[in-house]
Amino acid sequence: MLTDITIGQFFPGESILHRLDPRVKVVLLFCLIIAIFIFDTPGTYGALAILTIGLSLTSGVPLLTLVKSIRPLWWILAFTFLIHLCSTPGEKITQIWIFELTYEGLAKGFFLCLRLTLLILLSSLLTFTTSPLSLTDAMEALLKPLKIIGVPAHELAMMMTIALRFVPTLIEETDKIMKAQQSRGSDFSSGHFLRRLYSLTPVLVPLFISAFRRADDLAMAMGVSPSALARLFDDEFGIPPMKWLLQQRARHVYKDLIDSDLSLTEIAERYYFSSAGYLSAFCRRVFGLSPIKIRRGDLSCVGGEGIEPEGEEGEGLEETKEA
Repeated sequence: MLTDITIGQFFPGESILHRLDPRVKVVLLFCLIIAIFIFDTPGTYGALAILTIGLSLTSGVPLLTLVKSIRPLWWILAFTFLIHLCSTPGEKITQIWIFELTYEGLAKGFFLCLRLTLLILLSSLLTFTTSPLSLTDAMEALLKPLKIIGVPAHELAMMMTIALRFVPTLIEETDKIMKAQQSRGSDFSSGHFLRRLYSLTPVLVPLFISAFRRADDLAMAMGVSPSALARLFDDEFGIPPMKWLLQQRARHVYKDLIDSDLSLTEIAERYYFSSAGYLSAFCRRVFGLSPIKIRRGDLSCVGGEGIEPEGEEGEGLEETKEA
């Protein structure tokens, strides 16, 4: 059951959607969401459904995974459909007890469920094809103009990253707690609804304790609240935390390319790139060179976003570039 929840998961790949700029994907998602809620005609729903199916096929994400993203919310869709089927006035189909089923309610319920399904699928495609770090950078870049009116872009981006990162972690923690409780004789599947709900108490208590402990660890380590962490970090070092992490990652990748004999695949696995191709794209974006050219010492045209030197590793990087 818990394995069906795919929120916050990222599936590496080389599809067009994976390679598309995350900022473009976020903007397109918002545009499609607005279109879903504004336009209310069968033709529009059909066009949006075809577009969603096309994006799903080109994404390379398994169809079963996309279905799993809807499965946890099937009861909400069913409840919404039944409410509209029984409460919308119109031409009568039949009557069950005091509920009168109508053709208008059938159509309205169907299109509303289709609207919610498209919304879930499009949002899932964004998270499935975009890493949390890239998604955070995209949100921060899109919110940056709002800093003029006082919108905390860094804090919002950081909170989104923490939320997306902790959803799979909490799901995994819940699964471990449930298995531990089942090994002690707990039964979560038998009995009526209230009994099953009450049986989850031994799971919820340690889960909430674990969640609060994880949230407090970060705040206690810095002596501040999580919401103020990003702002204080930026004020102190003049750089957002996620960008600092990107720089540290770049320094270590560069050091291994120059000083070690590790293969590109081994370096990619060491620094959590999904493949050597992603490592190559990262090097071209940050250094302006492919990993092969960096390893050969061809630094005559170093470009890209670059990283600012800091400490001994940064000094070594600058000396290598000057050489």
